[in-house]
Amino acid sequence: MLTQTAIDRVVRRALDEDAPWGDLTSETLIPADATATADLVAREPGVFSGGSVFRAAFAATDPAIRVELLAADGSAFAAGDRLARVAGPARAVLTAERVALNLTQRMSGVSTLTARYVAAVRGTAARIADTRKMTPGLRALERHAVVAGGGHNHRFSLSDAVMAKDNHLALVGDDLTGALRDARARLPHTTHIEVEVDRLDQIPAVLAAGVDTIMLDNFSLDDLRAGVALIGDRAIVEASGGVNLDTVAGIAATGVDVISVGALTHAARGIDLGLDIALEQG
Repeated sequence: MLTQTAIDRVVRRALDEDAPWGDLTSETLIPADATATADLVAREPGVFSGGSVFRAAFAATDPAIRVELLAADGSAFAAGDRLARVAGPARAVLTAERVALNLTQRMSGVSTLTARYVAAVRGTAARIADTRKMTPGLRALERHAVVAGGGHNHRFSLSDAVMAKDNHLALVGDDLTGALRDARARLPHTTHIEVEVDRLDQIPAVLAAGVDTIMLDNFSLDDLRAGVALIGDRAIVEASGGVNLDTVAGIAATGVDVISVGALTHAARGIDLGLDIALEQG
């Protein structure tokens, strides 16, 4: 869930970075009493995300700025569509413009790419989920954008769940089942345990420990099908590695429950949005 506190923290940091001592250009060229209107306009099609962040960037710059959102997060738009309307003190509108655009373009890029992955697996039972491969400082925003695109969130942070990956397993010794059982015994009963495997022969030891999710990492399609059959309904089956728009449908067809896709965030490009501004008359 994207909270106002998380939004304000990101926006304030971005504004302080962009205008640490004010906006020299706007303060020099634009009369202090000038007011302006501006439209957020899509230059290309996509899926919108970040309306609350867009509004917050202007509000943090000057509370007198009014923002009317014309598109809801998760809604598809075409090139030329108006997504929001801004009105208020011209200097402040110009000062907030780049931060508001940067964050909204980034979030809409993530939601647009996520929607393409979700569409590619439609008709299967597989969920598209994000990973922790996110922009430092923007995790809350990017996770929200994934959901806006129809995807699902993985754990938010290292503090949320146990997720034993290859480097963890390399250090736990030969008794993997015992190590996982010991971990389960020390954890609260509400804690989810997931274990990554990269070979079929690792699955029985992990299953014997009673984990909640088994991640099949970089498996071939044949091995994914075999892994799904071996695990059955004893754990959630997650596929990861080698996932792109060309491969995701085939992976989903193997019967996995979840497909985690780092590309949703690390490979998303910002959607081209523009702020068309005009001096307000009268």
